Amino acid sequence: MRSVQEKAALQGLLRPPFTVRAQVITPLSAGGTRHLPDALVEIDRAGKLARVEAWPADSPGLAEGGVVDLRPMVVLPGLVDLHAHLPQLPNAGLGAGLDLLTWLQRYIFPLERGFNADAARRLAPLVFRSLAAAGTTTALLYGAVFEDSLDASFAAAEEHGIRLVLGKVMMDRLRYDDSIGDKEVLDASLAQSQRLIERWHGRDGGRLRYAVTPRFAVSCTFEMLRESAALAAATGAYWQTHLAEDRHEIEEVARLFPDAIDYTDVYDKAGGLGPRTILAHCVHLSDREVARLAETQTRVAHCPASNFFLSSGAMPLARYLEAGIVVGLGSDVAAGPELSIFAGMRAGAYIQSGVHTMLRDERPRLKPLDWLRLGSYEGARVLGIEQEVGSLEAGKEADFILVDPSVTAPVGRGALDQATDDPSDIISRLMYRTRDEMIRGAWVRGRRLAT
Repeated sequence: MRSVQEKAALQGLLRPPFTVRAQVITPLSAGGTRHLPDALVEIDRAGKLARVEAWPADSPGLAEGGVVDLRPMVVLPGLVDLHAHLPQLPNAGLGAGLDLLTWLQRYIFPLERGFNADAARRLAPLVFRSLAAAGTTTALLYGAVFEDSLDASFAAAEEHGIRLVLGKVMMDRLRYDDSIGDKEVLDASLAQSQRLIERWHGRDGGRLRYAVTPRFAVSCTFEMLRESAALAAATGAYWQTHLAEDRHEIEEVARLFPDAIDYTDVYDKAGGLGPRTILAHCVHLSDREVARLAETQTRVAHCPASNFFLSSGAMPLARYLEAGIVVGLGSDVAAGPELSIFAGMRAGAYIQSGVHTMLRDERPRLKPLDWLRLGSYEGARVLGIEQEVGSLEAGKEADFILVDPSVTAPVGRGALDQATDDPSDIISRLMYRTRDEMIRGAWVRGRRLAT
């Protein structure tokens, strides 16, 4: 299905109710993967999945049933990006080869310093369209330090329709905001975050949520970490920050917090660990730290492309999963050079192959369908919304994407291409031969997102 015919078909899928006929590949809440080569997917008026089942053999016909036939395209659950920086997209791909702290000072803080409300009104709609175009329907993002830029970003997300968790960055060290004095910054940042939570957390039936966002221990005093964690706990918001991304960063944290056992202990003493906390990276963790994250049910956002880009290291994913930590994927734009979670799956798979081979880690490696689960259902689990989204199962909200696997054909959809109906091979191609044009559309609650 191409051009005019495809556009006409998708035009009827702007908002529910509607029913489509397509191939379906989805992780399941109970484990494993469901593959329906020819499926009926019905979205009801409330934007929920009423039916996801094999196409009935005794169907009365497409015209009679009012079904939009999208075969041979594939319906997948919407992807979940657990870590990216909204203001940073313009700098994606810049600064390769630098260590984290140098890269932040040279490329990121100057960019975020200019992210005021006007900048947010210009950039945020483009970021949300870009996320949807990459197949991401749920995103957990960092903003900048300015309250009005967060209001503008949330307003753009409200209009766009993406499922979003966002937070105002909090910093009382290495600051780039000179409008507030050093003595006032803690109280001001907490008050701003409180107001943003009151305005946006839980908006539109929970589609928009708030994450209290101290940047990381290098840029926050212990008081900032402790008080921000207390605010998140008191309001039911998430708490997000970075952990153990880079060895230079870890050394600086040890210098700043000499009484802490290790980097994780800084956040633990501040009251930051728990099931509503998402820690990005976690590349270099001791056995003690891994055990503590598992014990507290703290969540992890794995950002493999970013870790490659800044030469931060290789996160031992299999070790964390074996310990029982819930892990999902993040693009980490702008340290990650692109928003695609499929590209993140590829980078993660390469890292796992390297860890398996060079470090002789004999733990099982993730296969393509495991990576799909990590980028969808496990991402929803990290956010505690797996009962709502993350898989294509009746009763859940209709967050899904439509992909065209033929775009990934090595020779260009020709007779020489090796066709496959195997779901693992389909996802493998989407991972390893990711193309922008393979994403044909993204929906949240059955409403098509602008791309």
